[in-house]
Amino acid sequence: MKEKIFRVKNQEETEALAQSLAQMAAPGMVIAMRGDLGTGKTTFTKAFAKGLGIEETVTSPTFNIVKEYRGGRIPLYHFDVYRIDDPEEMYELGYEEYFYGDGVCAVEWAEKIGELIPEDAVRIHISYGEKEGERIYRCIF
Repeated sequence: MKEKIFRVKNQEETEALAQSLAQMAAPGMVIAMRGDLGTGKTTFTKAFAKGLGIEETVTSPTFNIVKEYRGGRIPLYHFDVYRIDDPEEMYELGYEEYFYGDGVCAVEWAEKIGELIPEDAVRIHISYGEKEGERIYRCIF
């Protein structure tokens, strides 16, 4: 696995980064995202969905934990595990069927369920840059 760092200056560059990653997406891929509130995890996921060809509006699954999107080249399962207090709660959701299934999983706040994230997951840490609107994506592939 190797780390790549991307500095994006605006939403358009974030979308381009997410859509390029979507081109590499395959069933069983897990994208584990972490970063402070407001750094752009949901924005990244929306652009990733667009890159998969999903036309449905993607919203944060904060209260549902997971939302399913079909209609693209492969399904997208969008998790927001911010409200998970114990990783055991993920078993109740049947997370394994998602993580090891027919689609790609985008997991916001992945650090909350760290031990459940597959070793081969794409890990993305998003942080604020020095300039307004800038984001830094530390990606481990």
